[in-house]
Amino acid sequence: MQRSISHQKPIIPFLYIILFVLYDSLGSIYPFLPPLLAVLYVLFSRALDNNDTVSIFLIVLCLVVFEANYGYILLSSVVYFYIVYKFIMPKIIQNSSCATCIRAVTVILIYLGFFLFLTLLSNIFLLPQPSINYYIIYYIVIEFFLVSLL
Repeated sequence: MQRSISHQKPIIPFLYIILFVLYDSLGSIYPFLPPLLAVLYVLFSRALDNNDTVSIFLIVLCLVVFEANYGYILLSSVVYFYIVYKFIMPKIIQNSSCATCIRAVTVILIYLGFFLFLTLLSNIFLLPQPSINYYIIYYIVIEFFLVSLL
């Protein structure tokens, strides 16, 4: 049986994955390239809102590549993103009506909150503490503009 031409999914998301893997590899070499963590969170939350399992799978794959590249615990970013999506962001959206403020808080929460989440996990599992550098402020500013474009 053949599928209808209107129900075929494009191959473009897989091209995005390949480009993200290349970008993330370059990001580990050149620290001025942000890791696009907040952009991945926005895409993750939109995929959860739309119940798009293919996009969720592809974003989780990107997050696993991100974690492997930076040496973080496997699937820690996925767990953190889901906790933020399910418990923290509804309260922020409920208490604020400013879209720009919500985007700024989201980017700050993703970067600083993920660092605190990794610190908590490292204390629980007796792993070395993750280090934070001063590039994180640069990453927050750049990704705020990128998230504003989405």
